[in-house]
Amino acid sequence: MSLRSRLCWLLLCAPISLCVAAFAETPVTVKVVVVAMFEQGADKGDAPGEFQYWVEREPLDKVIPFPAGNHDLHMNSNGVLGVLTGVGTAKAASTIMALGLDPRFDLSHAYWVVAGIAGGNPANVSLGSAVWAHWVVDGDLAHEIDAREIPADWPTGYVPLRKSTPYEQPVNTDLGQVYELNASLAQWAYQLTRNVPLADNAAIAERRSHFDQAAAKKPPFVFLGDDLSASTFWHGAKMDAWANAWVSYYTGGKGNFAVTGMEDTGTLQSLKFLAHAGKVDWNRILILRTVSNYDQPPPGMSAWESLGAEKAGKYSAFVPALESAYAVGHVVVDKLVAEWPHMRDQVPQAENK
Repeated sequence: MSLRSRLCWLLLCAPISLCVAAFAETPVTVKVVVVAMFEQGADKGDAPGEFQYWVEREPLDKVIPFPAGNHDLHMNSNGVLGVLTGVGTAKAASTIMALGLDPRFDLSHAYWVVAGIAGGNPANVSLGSAVWAHWVVDGDLAHEIDAREIPADWPTGYVPLRKSTPYEQPVNTDLGQVYELNASLAQWAYQLTRNVPLADNAAIAERRSHFDQAAAKKPPFVFLGDDLSASTFWHGAKMDAWANAWVSYYTGGKGNFAVTGMEDTGTLQSLKFLAHAGKVDWNRILILRTVSNYDQPPPGMSAWESLGAEKAGKYSAFVPALESAYAVGHVVVDKLVAEWPHMRDQVPQAENK
């Protein structure tokens, strides 16, 4: 019996599952995954959320059913895949894990660009600004005492897990309280995009004018800072002081709190596990957050009055922030795709300046 005949006989005798696997479609190579967190309605043609501009402008014109995740996937012929996680760390973590384990895709060399809106620290950024993050710190893993019951000498009612006082040493990070991303890749993205013009208008310029901080008064700009990720939408100058101290505590004084997002620790935890399994490359992750609102009120306004005015879709710079996320993010995505023969095997490095 010839070799060809033997192979045919083996296939005929093999279990059906093995035959299916033998003829299964080769996984699609993904070059870049764009991660957005929420959408207001349809994926295109109506009021935008974080996903819509990517679908319309990149464009991501192929819809791929994704029943294990929050929302159908979108992709284009250039190898850019878009995923919408849903709001909150739980949906983000489960959606990203489902994508990472989906056998239809080869994500082993993919870059991840998380692009969403955030609250901004007026000491560092202004409305509509875009921030590339090096550190992402979890703002949920903690003990909490109501502010009305904390000891008089405590600066906050938040206490690190397994500690008994705020900012108690030594710092423990074994529960996933902090994620350090590839600093050189973040710096490369910043260098590539720092001169990208960002959307501005008279309304957000007027809003900026009420703040005292020099950075808060500037037109939108690109910044290299750090991200506090928490599922609670907190607000106020005292909470901002906590956020600055919390980021500093968990990064050993290296982090510079600039933006407060919501889902990033969920996304990063799944990517960390997937990296352990060899499914993704941890060194290829970028977090981009753009400022839709300040994390505190201007002088003369109470925190609760300011929070009441900052509702989803009504943020001071909601649409400008969405514009900034795409304007800055797509420059990096397009660069990675255009130079894929090099970028596939070599993660770009920041220039020494």
